[in-house]
Amino acid sequence: MNVFYQAETIWRKPAVYWPLLTAIAAATPLTFAPYYHFWLMPLLFGALIKLTELRPHYAARSAYLFGLIGYTAQFYWIHTALHTVSGLPNLYAVPLTFLLPAFLALYPATAFWLAGKFNLPRSVRIGLVLPIVWTITEFARERLLTGFAWGALGYSQIAENSPLAGFAPLGGIHLVTLATAFTGAWLVLLLDGKGRLKQRAVAASALAAVLLAGYAAKQIEFTRPNGSSATVALAQGNIPQTLKWTPEQFWPTVERYYEQVAGSRADIVILPETAIPMMRQDLPDGLIAQFAEQARSNGSALAVGISQYTSDGRDYENAVINLSQFNNQTPDRIPYYAKNHLVPFGEYKPLPWLTEPLYQLMNMPLADFKRGGDIQTPFQMANQKVAFNICYEDGFGDELIASAKQSTLLANASNMAWYGKSNAMFQHLQQSQARALELGRYMVRATNTGATAIIDPKGRIVSQTVPDTEAVLEGKIEGYTGETPYMKTGGSLPLVILLAVAAAALFIWGKRRN
Repeated sequence: MNVFYQAETIWRKPAVYWPLLTAIAAATPLTFAPYYHFWLMPLLFGALIKLTELRPHYAARSAYLFGLIGYTAQFYWIHTALHTVSGLPNLYAVPLTFLLPAFLALYPATAFWLAGKFNLPRSVRIGLVLPIVWTITEFARERLLTGFAWGALGYSQIAENSPLAGFAPLGGIHLVTLATAFTGAWLVLLLDGKGRLKQRAVAASALAAVLLAGYAAKQIEFTRPNGSSATVALAQGNIPQTLKWTPEQFWPTVERYYEQVAGSRADIVILPETAIPMMRQDLPDGLIAQFAEQARSNGSALAVGISQYTSDGRDYENAVINLSQFNNQTPDRIPYYAKNHLVPFGEYKPLPWLTEPLYQLMNMPLADFKRGGDIQTPFQMANQKVAFNICYEDGFGDELIASAKQSTLLANASNMAWYGKSNAMFQHLQQSQARALELGRYMVRATNTGATAIIDPKGRIVSQTVPDTEAVLEGKIEGYTGETPYMKTGGSLPLVILLAVAAAALFIWGKRRN
């Protein structure tokens, strides 16, 4: 024990403390896809807790630095989108790359600041309060200013061998985040119980309970096959983003996707987000009909990602159109899904008076889409009811519940070419794995450059294309029905309300202890 406390004395020194904190934060990307070192996140979170205990007056600042470094390491691909793809000069691209992490870091800082306001015993403050307020702030991060859910602790556990992934169908990704935070906090109490055997025993028991509960939940089939099955073909065109919207690239792009459609006999064929780089209403006459007829002659139901003007012609939407029942006599009556949760500063301009000069410096077409609406009807494709979402929307499980209840299959159409060969596509794939777990259905992903994949209802990747290649991923899925407990509660809000009530009760208890 003396050796341990001597080490603490060394770690407390600023010359050691701040580099160590930076290293811990910089290691967080290893816990997410494509690395899937899920076991590492509780250790890193526990290390953060322990370091803030060594310098308690710097707890909030330490958590802010942890968030700033961690989120920058995870989301470095923002620079790729801004500079490499969109052409924004580094004079602007570099500081803007740090802007999102600098904002997101306020949430972990707030969590540690709030936890410090509770006048409670160490074991309660670390073991209960901190995981609770951390989860509440993660929920706020997902909601405020349209939200940014990437990098939540819970996503690190969406891996095949993680027992904590079992909490996803019970309460969504925020319950997984809570379980992950509990695990990290209880590891601190177990390994550094300040010599109290009882405290260590309680922490060990709690750790065992949460791990066993998660493992047991993974074994339960909350949803069930409805007896149907279908073959799917997911197109990956691999069109560089820098060329995608250039006029000379239009016909080569159309020909590539047409060949992919023509070459498949799958029951369901899906093309990625904005696969056809032109407004639907501006397409050459008969082009949509050619795609629809080719798919029909192959026995395929076809969905195509494409932008389109709104019904009044004033604005435009990011859409997926269903050509399964296309009628050339009524070409404007095409069922479609229009993206509802848009990417701030990427698909709409929340502060146009401030950001418009930057857009003038970038090659970023279609940067001000209109929302499609909260609840949209799934497509009937072959023998499946397919609930679509587009790209960024896959990070918001609560918003997919209503359509998932009506569906037998989930589908995501994305274009991750904005982020080059970075980890962004794999981090996004991991979010799709979380949605499959939460909603208890197969999830199929059709993307431009990757990660195109088929995911089963347990969140496992059944098959996946090689990224940054032209390919068509074919496989078989089963239609699923039923609702997970997460779906039955309607989302994360009941969990967060319960946590807020628990936090309030703990705070009042702390006040009364004075």
